[in-house]
Amino acid sequence: MQKSHSAKGLIVITGAGQRVGLHCAAALQQQGYQLLVSYRKMTAGIAALQQAGAHCIAADFNQLESMATFIAALQNYPAIRAIIHNASSWQADLPRQYASDSQTMSAQLQQDAAVFDAMQHIHARAPYLLNRALLPKLLASTDGADIIHLTDFVASVGSSKHQAYAASKAALENLTLSLARQLAPKVKVNAIAPALVMFNENDDAVYRQQALAKSLMAVAPGPDEVLQTILYLLHSNYITGRILPLDGGRHLKLP
Repeated sequence: MQKSHSAKGLIVITGAGQRVGLHCAAALQQQGYQLLVSYRKMTAGIAALQQAGAHCIAADFNQLESMATFIAALQNYPAIRAIIHNASSWQADLPRQYASDSQTMSAQLQQDAAVFDAMQHIHARAPYLLNRALLPKLLASTDGADIIHLTDFVASVGSSKHQAYAASKAALENLTLSLARQLAPKVKVNAIAPALVMFNENDDAVYRQQALAKSLMAVAPGPDEVLQTILYLLHSNYITGRILPLDGGRHLKLP
């Protein structure tokens, strides 16, 4: 693959090792953007991005030292055109238990707190800290600058089995609004809230049919739907403080 040039500026993408993040990173690189991306585990996709000229850094954003190392890697870049916060973890709530004594209750609270904290750390705390640390480089961009948060459909409707996850994504959407107010007109800040975009390889036919039936469009559009929305925001000179839903009309699929 031919190495990409940096005529369109630097885009930082968190969580680009697979699926939506990898697809968007590869496409943006092919379009001429310089890339600096984070990943948790080395994948064939990350290796391909590196070979094509992307700067790829292993990072665990639950750990502040690892985040500091990631931020330090941007020291030699004078400006950032956009930050796309894609790093995510879809962790379910633990089965509810009814404790009969304080020791059992304490253990239960610690387990539930660990799930809640993990979701907040990756989906709200990490973007908050990265945006603050990298703001000078966003403001240094001569072609405008964007912050794009990847949230989730459940941020607006809740989730019975992923309450901590949904709450953390809702926190990220609120950060989107606060940052848009603070950084306009220098930096546009928006969020993209997908529902079903793509299946996992091990999803069975029954699950796929049930999931598709939740939206009006009844399709899994694939990661390119997210990419096109990112490009739409990057090319806009006016949109900020918005959460763009990618849900196939799911909000209108009434019982």
